[in-house]
Amino acid sequence: MTGDANDETHEDTNGSPDERRARRIAAWNGARRRLSEGLPAGTIAGRLARLAEEGAAVHDLESGPDLYGDGIVAELEERTAALLGTEAAAFFPTGTMAQQVALRCWAGRTGSPVVALHPMAHPERHERGALGRVSGLGTVHLTDEPRPPTAEEVREASEPFGALLLELPLRDAGFVLPTWDELKETVAAARERDAVVHFDGARLWECAPHFGRTLPEIAALADSVYVSFYKSLGGLSGAALAGPADFVDEACAWRHRYGGQVFQQWPAALAALVGLERELPRLPEYAAHAKVVAGALRAGLAEAGVPWFRVHPEEPHTHQFQVWLPYDAEALTEAGVRQAEEEGTALFRVWSAPGPPGLAMTEVTVAAPGLEWAPEDVRGALAAFLARVPARGRSD
Repeated sequence: MTGDANDETHEDTNGSPDERRARRIAAWNGARRRLSEGLPAGTIAGRLARLAEEGAAVHDLESGPDLYGDGIVAELEERTAALLGTEAAAFFPTGTMAQQVALRCWAGRTGSPVVALHPMAHPERHERGALGRVSGLGTVHLTDEPRPPTAEEVREASEPFGALLLELPLRDAGFVLPTWDELKETVAAARERDAVVHFDGARLWECAPHFGRTLPEIAALADSVYVSFYKSLGGLSGAALAGPADFVDEACAWRHRYGGQVFQQWPAALAALVGLERELPRLPEYAAHAKVVAGALRAGLAEAGVPWFRVHPEEPHTHQFQVWLPYDAEALTEAGVRQAEEEGTALFRVWSAPGPPGLAMTEVTVAAPGLEWAPEDVRGALAAFLARVPARGRSD
């Protein structure tokens, strides 16, 4: 069964928000063909069984669970520090806490409570003003352009700051990165102002192909680095803060004060070790194929005669990118759900409207399942998706 462009009878307006969300997740996870893994689903028993099966390949499951960060958590910290080439690393339950602690520690060391960062950076957009309300820090913005700040903008900042936070990649701007030379110049400009540099590297793991450098080479540019264990690696939760040993020791003291000294964290640590072993080596392959998928989407949208569209960046910097269309976000989300339910194909997931009225955006992630999609598969799935967008959902 397929939908007609003029069919307006399938818009999902029934049920509570939780019920509608459950329907979307069930549709995406039930799809036979998708570009990346689905959202967490299934039973607790099923997820524990999968974790035990996969975890046996990376850790001795006959060993005891961790207590306040020893055992498997300490092993994960050592593995992370080795991968990033830093002296030490500390596990945190969330990236929000890790970065709060990092920037608070640097404020104490530099004597400046001001952090320079992009207004689209995660601490500004997605943490409810925690830098100011929890840690007593202020922020200064170097640019409003949807891209990382340049060296010139760092040098010309009108206010002093003690730390420069660079989100790599800048997710809300389209998972965009500077070039390697641009990154080095921006870091050097911060040093000229006697500022330390912190990398918000929630997705740093997949940046190496774009820069053409190893993870230790990238991390070496910064004074501290935060990485996530679930955004790209498929872990359950958790993050790490990496840097000099004395800095990490201080961060651990603040981690305790912030409530991050958790009694046991072995499930998250085990899942993170699985991700480092299984997903990390494949990220360059995912990033390369994302360029193929993005090119096929551009070609398909042009062939379909869509009045305006944008695939951003045109050539993705990582394995994630944005797609913009001139249609209603709810109608596009519903079209994707119907395609997953009716055809078993999940091309797009949630659409939002973060830009001008009449435009909608979705984020596309290409991971292991997406490697099987040839350009013609992408164009075919796109055509079937557009056929399900109702006439009233189009702004043309």
